[in-house]
Amino acid sequence: MGQISLTNEFIPLLLLFLFAPCIGSLLGVLILRLPARRPLFLARSQCAGCGRPLAFFEMVPLVSYLWLGGRCRCGAREIGRFHLAVELAALAVPTSAALAGQSGATLWFGSLLGWGLLALGWIDATTLHLPDALTLPLIPLGLVATWWLAPDALIAHAAAAALGYLGLLALGLAWRALRGIEGIGTGDAKLMAAGGAWSGPATLPWIMLAAALAGILLAAALRLSGRPIGPRTPIPFGPPLAAAIWAAWLLHGAG
Repeated sequence: MGQISLTNEFIPLLLLFLFAPCIGSLLGVLILRLPARRPLFLARSQCAGCGRPLAFFEMVPLVSYLWLGGRCRCGAREIGRFHLAVELAALAVPTSAALAGQSGATLWFGSLLGWGLLALGWIDATTLHLPDALTLPLIPLGLVATWWLAPDALIAHAAAAALGYLGLLALGLAWRALRGIEGIGTGDAKLMAAGGAWSGPATLPWIMLAAALAGILLAAALRLSGRPIGPRTPIPFGPPLAAAIWAAWLLHGAG
């Protein structure tokens, strides 16, 4: 019975880790094409350097980059590390969840959350926009995860989603009224709603505090890097908020 139990736990875990870089490859496509309103899956992938359509064996996550030595097959141009970075980050999602002690359905649901947060944080960092196509599905998905993992907490998580959205929206409106500039967008409020749907009301203050501190550190890092930072400099809040939601999930789960 011990061997059966071990096999039943190990095989799904192995599949998840093998599946993660493939998800990372899809996330790379989303990150590049969704903000630009380009077709997500109908357009064929091309080499960023020479524009040549890529063969199947050139798109195997992680493996192709290492096999090609990081260079284009036709012109010896260096391949950008963007897709490699996203694929490694996608692999880090279930790895960090497993190291946090999550397993079974909690690990699978958490990986879905982490991959969504990864894409959203990356897009906001590069475009200052959190697309509804990614933020809104995270809210009902979080409630489905709660219903599956902790059904008694479903009503509380639904209330937390509403409270997270309204609270951050009110904060953004207050900031605009006081400073006359946009500080927190509706995309941030929707992402906060997703955090409430996944982790519940007890984590909302913690998520907000952690995201605010991370945002301050991000601004400080940008200033140290030489980028001019002023009162009206737009700084993406999505990456700190996504990181705080992910940390809350790792520490608290759906309970």
